This record gives sequence, structure tokens and C-alpha cells, in this order.
Amino acid sequence: MSQKIVFAATGGPEVLKLENVEIGRPGPGEVHLRHSAIGVNFIDTYQRSGLYPLPLPSGLGSEAAGVVLAVGEGVDWLRAGDRVAYAGGPLGAYSSERLIAAEHLLKLPAGIADETAACAMLQGMTVEYLVQRTFPVQPGQTVLWHAAAGGVGQIALQWLSAMGVQVIATVGSAAKGEIARRLGAAHVINYSEEDVAARVREITGGKGVPVVFDSVGKSTFEASLDSLSPRGMMVTFGNASGPVPAVSPLELTKRGSLFLTRPKLGDYIASRAELEASSAALFRRLEDGTIKLAPSHRYPLAEAAQAHRDLEARKTTGSVILLP
Repeated sequence: MSQKIVFAATGGPEVLKLENVEIGRPGPGEVHLRHSAIGVNFIDTYQRSGLYPLPLPSGLGSEAAGVVLAVGEGVDWLRAGDRVAYAGGPLGAYSSERLIAAEHLLKLPAGIADETAACAMLQGMTVEYLVQRTFPVQPGQTVLWHAAAGGVGQIALQWLSAMGVQVIATVGSAAKGEIARRLGAAHVINYSEEDVAARVREITGGKGVPVVFDSVGKSTFEASLDSLSPRGMMVTFGNASGPVPAVSPLELTKRGSLFLTRPKLGDYIASRAELEASSAALFRRLEDGTIKLAPSHRYPLAEAAQAHRDLEARKTTGSVILLP
């Protein structure tokens, strides 16, 4: 018997319910997995609220770490007792146990703890594809990263600073600013008190930055565009403050022939080879200490709704996990 968070209607965190479900035997290509730690991400709140529509009723969660209990026919590279993690595949990570296709799983190196993996997979591979493939950032460049004290932001700050990249980090409070500085931000802007674009121009001597990474969305979109240098790239990859407004292509022209993209992780780990390459890049940085990561907030699985409330209210910094 497994415990699982489900929701039958979209809405606030109160729609999340804990249910007991039977777990059958794994079918061909499947694995019976017992979760030890489960990642909580902003995309989960978008799916729960209906911003990203799902067929209902539905489970939730796309990231976790755990131990293999049994394998189905044809799974010859995993066995009971193996430690694994994943980010992606069918929703359902908010559960104590589940069946999942083996193709989504990655063996965990011995030096990476389950809790670290549960909060690193989705966010860490997101950083990998953003800074190495969406816009391949080069040493010596200066970039703007919004919500830098959040889970993705904290990984990005460490990753980029280790590359010799100057990061202008935006945060919503003085306390979050201290976190950003500690993790390697060269400059910190409190967007609740300062004009972001004006400060970016001041820091860069009027030039602007070649790329902006923005997961905040609606409230920072205009400032992000105004912070870019000619032919710069605006990478919008989240909607924490709501969806960005419609934009005319002519606005990109007027601001200096800008590029605008809205990528998602699934398109960058669509093949097994891409998944393995992205996770390997992340695992190397976790193992060599380039990225130091542990969950900042832990909630019992039964308190998933409270985790969502705190995440949406910006009460959390860093990564959030559920413990079955």
C-alpha cells in the first residue's frame, strides 16, 4: 500500500488530498520504486492551479529519489536495492511508492545523498540546459538571474561563479540578498526596492547584459527586456508572478534586435542520451563540490498543501522536499 497525493479539481493548495493506493507488480520495462525524498517545484503549483492544464484526477510531482524494490521484465541494468533518482516522466512523485518506467531513472553515485538528489535533479538539469545549451554562457560574461535565492537560482549562482561568470542577482529581500552574495553573486539587486533595469545599466556601464534568465514572469518581464544589450537573449522559464504579457516582435526590434525564448526541460532531455549527459554534468559538480546543495525546507508528504502555500507565498529559499 502506498500513500499518494492526488487532486480531482484545480485550485488552491487545499485541493491536494492524501490517499492510500495499491501498488501492483512492475510490468515490462517498469520498476517498483520506494521514495526516500521528493522534490517540490514551482511547476507543481502551476499544474495544481490549472495554469498548466492536466487531465483530472491526477497525481503530482515529477522529481524524487529512492530505492528500487523490484524490476519488471526487460529491465536488466537495475536491480532491487539500487539507489536511483529521476526528474520527468509521468506525474506521481508525491507518493511513498510508485511504478515508473525504468527509462526515466538514473543511478545515483554513492557520494550524492537522496535528499540532495531529490532537490537537485529537476533544478540542476534546468540550470545545465539553460547555461550550457539555451545560451552557452562564457567565462568573463555578465548575466542577469532573477529570483537568485530560489532553488534554481542557488544552483545557478554556484555553477556560473565556478565558470568565472559575473552574475547580477535579483532578490526580494535583504535576507535573500545575503544568500545570493554567499553563493557567488557579483552584484545583488532587491527588485522590491530598486529599478532593476537602471541598476543593470549602471553596473554594466550602460551596455546591458547579453542574457537574462527569468523565472519570475509577469512582474519582471519588462525590466528584463530593458536590461539586455543589443542582440541579447531573454530566457523566460517560469511564471512565479504570473504569465508574461503578449509581446509584439517589433518590441524586440526596438530594444536592439533581441531574442526571446521560452524553453522547458523536457525538450532538452527528450532522448536517453541527452538525459544521461545532462545528469552527468550535474553529478560531476555535486561530487566535486562545485555545487553544495541540501534542502532548505522539509515537509511530511501529508503536508504537501502547506509546502505549496509556503512556496507560493515566497516564504521559502532554496529547495523544498517532501518526506514519505
